[in-house]
Amino acid sequence: MRIVTAAAIVAALLTGGMARAETIRVGVTAGPHAEILDVVKKVAAERGLDIKVIEFTDYVIPNQALAQKELEANSFQHEPYLKNQIAKTGWKIVKVATSIGSPQGVYSRKYKSLADLPQGAKVAIANDPSNGARGLMILALHGVIKLKNPEDVTSTVADIVDNPKKLKFIELDAAQLPRSLQDVDLVSINNNYAVQAGLNPATDAIAHENPDGPWVNILAVREEDKDKPWVKEFIAAYHSDPVKEFVKTRFKGTYLPTW
Repeated sequence: MRIVTAAAIVAALLTGGMARAETIRVGVTAGPHAEILDVVKKVAAERGLDIKVIEFTDYVIPNQALAQKELEANSFQHEPYLKNQIAKTGWKIVKVATSIGSPQGVYSRKYKSLADLPQGAKVAIANDPSNGARGLMILALHGVIKLKNPEDVTSTVADIVDNPKKLKFIELDAAQLPRSLQDVDLVSINNNYAVQAGLNPATDAIAHENPDGPWVNILAVREEDKDKPWVKEFIAAYHSDPVKEFVKTRFKGTYLPTW
């Protein structure tokens, strides 16, 4: 008769007697996306999915790292940005679910409303096409400028057809926009960078975009992985009640769950 000791049982479990949790690397930008993924990680662990959260400080590297198989997924961008990146690079990356929505705003240290902007005011916007367009679309929505097509998510400064205040546009890396607040009259800042800089998009911005626009954030994976079981588990963990409650409690309307 064979006697099985407790040590033998533990050894069997560690060497394959029990399926190990699958590990995926998820890229996020520092700030709200990273905070949310920390909660998603806990929920996913209960489902047998081990998430390693990897933070980035810009918008370019997370997609590059995903395409180069240094990540399995990322959570930081909206779909227009992803489409723009794919058009330029040919990366085989796809959206698999929505994550959070958040109406973006424009900020000023000098003025309390867009109507107060003087002639020739300096306005800083993101230098990447989709987020630059987003800043311009906020101004068009509030009648400060007119765009050739107000709904075009690829609009650039060249698409401004009316600029009565003769605003001067300065294009900067999205991560650097909060620092420009002291140097310019108005800045369009993505919410994750605004929050990271100590701003409250819900109360500190002097104007916002509509909340139901095309800028809802997404979860993305490589096209070859989109039907793998772990993707379904990742989405389920993200779209769980604990994560929804965390987003509502922690961000108080600045970020909104989309599920």
